[in-house]
Amino acid sequence: MDRIYRVRQGMGGRYAVERDGAFFWLEGDVFGDYRPGAAIDGPLGQVLSPVLPSKILAIGLNYKDHAAEMKKALPAEPLLFIKPATTVIGPEADIHIPSWCGRVEHESEMAVVIGRRASRVKAKDAMSYVLGITCLNDVTARELQAKDVQYSRAKGFDTFAPIGPCIAVGLDPSELEVEGWVNGQKRQHSNTRELIFPVPYIIEWLTRFMTLEPGDVITTGTPSGVGPLVPGDRMMVKVQGVGALSNPCVEAPQA
Repeated sequence: MDRIYRVRQGMGGRYAVERDGAFFWLEGDVFGDYRPGAAIDGPLGQVLSPVLPSKILAIGLNYKDHAAEMKKALPAEPLLFIKPATTVIGPEADIHIPSWCGRVEHESEMAVVIGRRASRVKAKDAMSYVLGITCLNDVTARELQAKDVQYSRAKGFDTFAPIGPCIAVGLDPSELEVEGWVNGQKRQHSNTRELIFPVPYIIEWLTRFMTLEPGDVITTGTPSGVGPLVPGDRMMVKVQGVGALSNPCVEAPQA
């Protein structure tokens, strides 16, 4: 299994691949034919978000226990909202907590990175359009979510979509442990076998009406245990086979 990282280099990023415990610069197209290149000696340096998606397609209430936690009925079809690309940050980047918006909460999620253009895809073929799996924190201004009814503002703040630390290529998303930790204490824990709508179904459903582009991210819902984040906290999302995505929380700059 490969793990693909995007590493700071100059003003942009460069891809590296971890294979069998060794790191190499990635050669070729990360969304096509890639291969390990020159070996990397020493630390990778600053790890960035593994992709810069054109859109993040988020599926809400996709774990039975979280639906119960939120006191909502199980959805008859996927509940979709979109997080803008400006929400994306990478590992160790600050999550900005605005003082004016009320309670802000973490949502630990397994996310899917699309590897090639997808339209009208059948579930049986869906995984061939997936590059790999990553971690995502669907940070949410919970009081604004309740006030607005729709989710765009509550989930669309800058820094509200930490992604990373890598893309794990070759993972089966159907049975992976998902955890959320705040300040070293576990708050969330479930397994993707508990998803109401599994990944192949979601991809088929989405691509009936929307084209997915390489690098787009589908995030698959959060288990129960969502809770508050405040400045000074450190939030960590863990997905089995991917690793840990860790971000400090700070007070957002004043408008």
